[in-house]
Amino acid sequence: MAPDSLRRSVILVIEDVEETRQGIEQLLAASGYQVSTAKDEEESLLKAKLVRPDVILISLGLHHDRSVAIGKRIRESSALGEDVPVVVFCSSGLDEGAELPAGYKIYVTYPDNFDQLRSLLSRLLRKPPRSR
Repeated sequence: MAPDSLRRSVILVIEDVEETRQGIEQLLAASGYQVSTAKDEEESLLKAKLVRPDVILISLGLHHDRSVAIGKRIRESSALGEDVPVVVFCSSGLDEGAELPAGYKIYVTYPDNFDQLRSLLSRLLRKPPRSR
């Protein structure tokens, strides 16, 4: 296994719309992240155990409270612990570009562009992503 300084950060993307899931995966991979995707909570539980993500991104079109609960279940069921940040994409109740802490290392956000998401990930992972 590569030393932590050389290992690419692993992002687990949980998105129910295939085209969106693929787009997020491509953008994150182009920024130097290792990406694993899931279409629902059930699949994400399996993937989280396999890939041990550094960050979990959730965009399921649900109210953010339900998505936050899913993120907590994934962390607990996969024995990831609370150190793995969970980022929930939400458009209801937030202005574009807004970010709201929702518990220990849990964030609800409505990014208005990919640079904002990349900046959030960089901050959460404390290492800069590669530029395009």
